[in-house]
Amino acid sequence: MEVTKLEHACQIVTEGSARLVIDPGNFTRPVDVTGVVAVVVTHEHPDHVTPEQVRRILDANPGAVVIGPAGVARALAGASDAGGAGGADGVVVDVVTAGGRRTVGPFDLSFHGTRHNLIHSSVPIVDNTGVLVNGRLFHPGDSYTVPDVPVEVLAAPVGAPWLKVSEMMDYVLAVGPRLAYPVHEATLSDVGYGMHTGRLREAVEPSGSLVVLRPGESLTI
Repeated sequence: MEVTKLEHACQIVTEGSARLVIDPGNFTRPVDVTGVVAVVVTHEHPDHVTPEQVRRILDANPGAVVIGPAGVARALAGASDAGGAGGADGVVVDVVTAGGRRTVGPFDLSFHGTRHNLIHSSVPIVDNTGVLVNGRLFHPGDSYTVPDVPVEVLAAPVGAPWLKVSEMMDYVLAVGPRLAYPVHEATLSDVGYGMHTGRLREAVEPSGSLVVLRPGESLTI
């Protein structure tokens, strides 16, 4: 299984000729790939999903399904266009929450968590459900959800309005992955990214290792 990190939160997971796209948002380059069997969206914020990104993927991959929590279904309900990405009623989302499982092509998906981390008391908390891919790779979205099963590889958020470095380090220590790589970095300067990644490394390396991927780079797991 290969994971390709794009900008910010988006990942493309490849198994054989099949691809899974996770969180294609507006901080990410246009996602132009074929072979996609599913798009998983952890939550509705635009840095994790936009109608334009979903339309582009579905137009190129008409058989792909979109999976996410209820808030994502509401956000994409009107996301239709002449290309038929969702028809007159918008993009159809297969709604999942914590404890859900789906099998799409070669991907076994289990879902963990229900809510986005708190940004501020004035900002509504939205649905957020992380995804564990083939029992190995966990993408938590914008949360500190710790799955109730071991996590081999963690896509670890390192920069966000809701993120505090000490809490990020505690989260990674709680998950205890064998391997981690930083994601959700678009809100950081180069200096901030280096600092946060350094703290992430400190949290990971007692029990595992850290790989820093530039957008477009891949990791075989």
